[in-house]
Amino acid sequence: MNGIAVRYYAVAGIAATVLLNLLLRGFVRVGGIFATLVVAALVAAGMALWFRWQQRRAPSPGERWRLTGLYAAGLGVLYLVLLLMMFLQDTPSPMGMALFFIHYLLYPLSLWLALSPRVLGSRP
Repeated sequence: MNGIAVRYYAVAGIAATVLLNLLLRGFVRVGGIFATLVVAALVAAGMALWFRWQQRRAPSPGERWRLTGLYAAGLGVLYLVLLLMMFLQDTPSPMGMALFFIHYLLYPLSLWLALSPRVLGSRP
């Protein structure tokens, strides 16, 4: 992996996800799956373009896996905290849990697709 610390890309992506969600849901008052899709796509595209610009190449398959895994793990921790807060307030229904899980999965899936060699160009 040429010593590239993909954890910094993952942390920046997590921070951007939180910030964009707060801005879009708090100030613009857009919610639901539409807001999740917009934020997930914007952050994934930004991370992919940032990687491409910084490294002047597409990520290797190992970097793609590691970056997506770290990003998914970091967001997973935040989503688990949010889920715990939901349980402390009131037990969510199974459908609510399924929607919550779908909202979470859109973020790593979007990043995985944005880092695709078909999207970013050829492999290193």
